[in-house]
Amino acid sequence: MAVALRLTRKGSKKRPFYRVVAAEKSSPRDGRFIELLGIYDPRTKLIRIDGERYKHWISVGAKPTPTVASLAKKVARAAAEAEQG
Repeated sequence: MAVALRLTRKGSKKRPFYRVVAAEKSSPRDGRFIELLGIYDPRTKLIRIDGERYKHWISVGAKPTPTVASLAKKVARAAAEAEQG
């Protein structure tokens, strides 16, 4: 079973928001998923990802999409800046 960390689209027409999920690679984009890891709202620039669960899935071989990887990097960078200053 190949697991991917990817976005699923929610929200109404012209008002999207996304969930960051761990899902089987063969399942549809908005279909069944294994675990909900976070949310991303592009309109308000809100990003929330559970870092511990994200790292767990990476450690067991899940592959993040490029978009999810960049969102996780932004969250990690923001957390490091908040910790420093």
